[in-house]
Amino acid sequence: MSIKKPSDKNTLDECVVLLHGMGRTSRSMDTMQNRLVSEGYHTVNLGYPSTSKTIGQIAENHFPEAYEQCLQFEPSSIHFVSHSLGGIVLRTVFKDQKPEKLGRVVMLSPPNQGSVAADKLIDWWLYKWLCGPAGQQLTTDDDSHPNQLGPVDYPVGIITGDRYYFFDFWLSRIIPGIDDGKVSVENARVDGMSDFLVVHETHPFIMTADYVHDETVYFLQNGKFKHQKTPLPPVSDSDWFSFPSE
Repeated sequence: MSIKKPSDKNTLDECVVLLHGMGRTSRSMDTMQNRLVSEGYHTVNLGYPSTSKTIGQIAENHFPEAYEQCLQFEPSSIHFVSHSLGGIVLRTVFKDQKPEKLGRVVMLSPPNQGSVAADKLIDWWLYKWLCGPAGQQLTTDDDSHPNQLGPVDYPVGIITGDRYYFFDFWLSRIIPGIDDGKVSVENARVDGMSDFLVVHETHPFIMTADYVHDETVYFLQNGKFKHQKTPLPPVSDSDWFSFPSE
């Protein structure tokens, strides 16, 4: 877990918890964390075992530590920024009890209605090995974990991508409609969300784009996105090999 505080000259009485996605670590959210710190937010960047625990176990056993760390800053509100699986962890936590001082939530590429990729790969041994118990819960079936969580009733802004990274080509081909190589644009939506934005980014790198940082900060401040025009990739060295999904 990475905890970073803003400078004394640029401090808000607000905290942001960051949650990474499947198979990643807290380091994948470092650039987002640094941007939030530069804007004056206290930040707690949570690392958790995304491939060895169920979503419920992650929500119950790992989320509380990050939340408690934020409370130590005595913030007026606590916001959340998640990538992929992290958004489903948040919805799981908030379904039964929304935390005290809950502010706003930005979800990046969340499989809010599950992922067709999980549907197709669920019985494949390599998928089971790579994605673990949580990966088995992310199908689009009506009784899958995401589809049992219901609508959101707190401020949620969703940013998802419409391009796939080269290595996700074969996954993009089996996902209907526009997608980011892992999750379709349609399945990123959730009933009750406050705003929705599609950007020219891929699933693995959406959290690194400067304009995604801009939109995230704007939502945390205003409860809506700017909906600025997004540049076409390449926008960084990390995702130069990306293609439109349709």
